[in-house]
Amino acid sequence: MSGRRKKKFEQPVFEQIEILDAGAEGKAIARVDSMVIFVPFAAPGDVVDIKVIKKKKSFYEGTIIKYHQLSEKRVEPRCVHFGLCGGCKWQHLSYDEQLFLKQKQVIDNFQRIGKLTIPPFEPIKPSSEQYFYRNKLEFSFSNRKWLSENEKVEGKITNANGVGMHLPGMFDRIVDIGNCYLQREPSNSIRLFLKDYGIERSLTFYDARIHGGFLRNVTIRTTSTGETMVILAFGYDDDPEISNLTAQLMAAFPEINSLFTVINPKKNDTINDLQLRLVAGKPYITEQMDHLSFKIGPLSFYQTNPLQAQVLYETARSFAAFEGHELVYDLYCGTGTITNFIAGQVKKVIGIEYIPEAIADAFENSRLNGISNTDFVMGDIAATLNEDFVHRHGQPDVVITDPPRSGMHPKVIEQLLRIAPQKIVYVSCNPATQARDIALLSEKYSLDKIQPVDMFPQTHHVENVTLLTKLSPAQAQPAAQAL
Repeated sequence: MSGRRKKKFEQPVFEQIEILDAGAEGKAIARVDSMVIFVPFAAPGDVVDIKVIKKKKSFYEGTIIKYHQLSEKRVEPRCVHFGLCGGCKWQHLSYDEQLFLKQKQVIDNFQRIGKLTIPPFEPIKPSSEQYFYRNKLEFSFSNRKWLSENEKVEGKITNANGVGMHLPGMFDRIVDIGNCYLQREPSNSIRLFLKDYGIERSLTFYDARIHGGFLRNVTIRTTSTGETMVILAFGYDDDPEISNLTAQLMAAFPEINSLFTVINPKKNDTINDLQLRLVAGKPYITEQMDHLSFKIGPLSFYQTNPLQAQVLYETARSFAAFEGHELVYDLYCGTGTITNFIAGQVKKVIGIEYIPEAIADAFENSRLNGISNTDFVMGDIAATLNEDFVHRHGQPDVVITDPPRSGMHPKVIEQLLRIAPQKIVYVSCNPATQARDIALLSEKYSLDKIQPVDMFPQTHHVENVTLLTKLSPAQAQPAAQAL
């Protein structure tokens, strides 16, 4: 039988549709009959015409083609790139509405996915800064910047080079950012300097289609103490040109405390497996939190909203209610920020992390702060956290876990149920996987506290801290039988 050409999807238009709610990945939700439509850059209360661009089995994806009524929850986006750049998808919502929707997201996930009973909790903790809160941004150089409608009409573009964020869904196009409101100066000035320098010197900007070009990426890291690190990635080595660029950059921005370069000939942008070269300044910058100092290298992980990170860690520490005698395991400890943050209130903390560079940073951060009651173990947590580990290091009274968005590996949950510490403080950037994991732990644990924390204003992302308390044998037995 000969193959038949698939019938082209006719994109229907639904008129005068009210936006009802916010949904996954920051998209808004509308409904036509029994079909859900996910729509970006809309606000609950908008009345719009929607063009369907994708059809799935149980939902549509659409785009707004006309507004009939604007929601009272809307505000004017601050950034001219809003609606094109995918970085701040909720700029059009008032901050109060953002907080409401994030708290609702936590509760909905816990009830819908985890089937959990929600304990009384305090309202979401807002961020003290709604803009300029990030301490790290990565920008891409491209010879295929996205052209505005005016630029397309005028047809006068002689140079399509730009530096900015990738256009959502398009690997080979970037939004040429004029001013980003996420990171304080000198971030914008450094990015614009590099763009102008590259154009003036006729340097090639990266072409993601053919994987070629000289200027590839720039990462800018800053601290609340005013220090700046720049990491420049090049598509190939050209020592004279690199030396000239870095010299000019340091002359223009003497406030740069640390400057690295890296040659990346690969087809992906990751530089963790490449050799970084320190060109100027120190090999690290230093962040302060509470009374502690943390060294941040070019590959170090550190919470991207440093002021709100302290609020997050204070919440976790408060939930644990340490008395001073506790042995604590800190799972997915990264560079040891939580480990060192709580060390002064407990007997000992043992951090586990699978990234070797992070473990090295964690040891260094303990040394830097004169902390002697911490230890760090490198290894995959699913394999490392077992009975032998507990035998060697001791039975923990409290476990703090802060896993990636995917949540905890099933084997980690199994081990936690076997180890059965008195308390588990679960910090998560993804309430959906957090709810799933807590439901599995409910065999032996009650969900006693919840505290959402807004780490990322203008986006749909939310952090959430929970306290799980070990049930008595009598309480745990029914749940175990039900399983």
